[in-house]
Amino acid sequence: MSPAATFLSAAPEVRLAKAFEAPFANFLATARTCYSSKGIIPDVEINDRWIGLARSLYQAGHHTTLQHAQFQFSLANVSRHFIWSFLHSHPFYNSEQVSQRYVEVKPGNVVIPPLQSEALARYQSTVGRQMKEYRELIELLTPVTEDAYYERFPGRRSNAEKYAKEIQKRAQEIARYVLPIGTFAYLYHTVSGITLLRYARLCEQVDTTAETRLVVKAMVDALLEYDPAYETILEESLPLDSTPEHSFLSARNGDGERRRTFRREFDRQLDGRLSQLVDYGARNEQVLADAVREVLGEPKAALSDDEAIGLALDSRLNPLLGEALNLTTHAKLTRALYHPHYTFRKRLSHAGDSQDQRHRMTPGSRPALTAHITREPDYLVPRLVLEDARVETAYRQSMERTWEDIDAVRAAGAPAEFAEYLLPNAVAIRFTESADLLNLFHKHTMRLCYNAQEEIWQASLEEAQQVTAVNPRIGRHLLPPCTVRFHAGQRPICPEGTRFCGERVWKLDVDAFTRRI
Repeated sequence: MSPAATFLSAAPEVRLAKAFEAPFANFLATARTCYSSKGIIPDVEINDRWIGLARSLYQAGHHTTLQHAQFQFSLANVSRHFIWSFLHSHPFYNSEQVSQRYVEVKPGNVVIPPLQSEALARYQSTVGRQMKEYRELIELLTPVTEDAYYERFPGRRSNAEKYAKEIQKRAQEIARYVLPIGTFAYLYHTVSGITLLRYARLCEQVDTTAETRLVVKAMVDALLEYDPAYETILEESLPLDSTPEHSFLSARNGDGERRRTFRREFDRQLDGRLSQLVDYGARNEQVLADAVREVLGEPKAALSDDEAIGLALDSRLNPLLGEALNLTTHAKLTRALYHPHYTFRKRLSHAGDSQDQRHRMTPGSRPALTAHITREPDYLVPRLVLEDARVETAYRQSMERTWEDIDAVRAAGAPAEFAEYLLPNAVAIRFTESADLLNLFHKHTMRLCYNAQEEIWQASLEEAQQVTAVNPRIGRHLLPPCTVRFHAGQRPICPEGTRFCGERVWKLDVDAFTRRI
């Protein structure tokens, strides 16, 4: 089936932008080098003998040899829901995609699935309304955003014309919550050969089945055109009905009351937070201190727990923590941070979680979103929306209309997969996320910055405070980048340059952190 026949909107654009030279030959060369008594084996010429070796290695699960070759794709006209549900749902990739925070979304940039008659008409009218309300909300938000902006940057008020565009970006960052998750994005996406093979095998998944299948097929076709030898180990896609998620959900018929009960149970446990600490190592601090002593060969009598933890986590004692280049996985002391663990239950918007999931080393068990949706609106509200009654009314009305329209599109015969493209960026995502301390430290260093997206900043702040409550000798070192750099003696203190948030955050206690924008 051609891309044009699959979706009524612009077809996904998939292009192999850059690739490893002779990737399949290198796969074989790296495998042979493991057992070579003659040193490094160069790339081999592909023939039946080496194809047999390739199949044997593949079947035996010796897949590290397939990780060397990297493939960079440029993708366009792909939905943000597909990116969240599939491309960014695992740790083995690198992506750079256009930002809705800083780039205004233009009308027409939304996936239109293969619907007909009333379902198609209602879908398209919903998209048109959402785009219109997005632009209207930017205008409505401008006064309250301007007030919050100049509260932080009072000296800039006298030169308002210069900063009007900056204020508009802050307003559109919030207004984007009403946009559908079917909005298009474009991005560079880089994966290894083994990840591409996994894509091909498991591209039939719930949530964005048709789009995932279409994009992955185009990626695989581009791979085979570049190096046809990969076809010798390429497996057929597993059918959708053989996946456990699909089998379970099909048998349950999407009972709305069970879903509502699940959401109530989940949200009660959050206790009003975006992120709730639900589990952690009983001896996190002691285990960390022991690991530091092991690295240094010191007995407890010579290096106390407090001193050991400080050597790993306090940038006043460990200035490597203040480096712009994250060195924690390479330095011996900070690798001790792998041992303490924390688990959080979280509720973020689709937009907020699209930021959160980019921290691939703090992985989460994200939902099959279709299993969470009911006819009742279920969404998050940015804090600035709540400051203005007119804005809040417009925002909530948009949400109500969107769920009504999704229900109407479904009633007109649209499959859930296609109707759910209309869900707003604000739709709630509930999941559990776990992290070792090394990667949680890095995430908080990045996301406690006042420039971080609102929800991920708030969730990180809540996490840091809860970790401090149970592991105070660890938690007090979960700090924003400027504070870490200040303690390390790095200058400038703020690493953001012209993007400085306007607050001397390094002088504040974490419990005093607050922000409007």
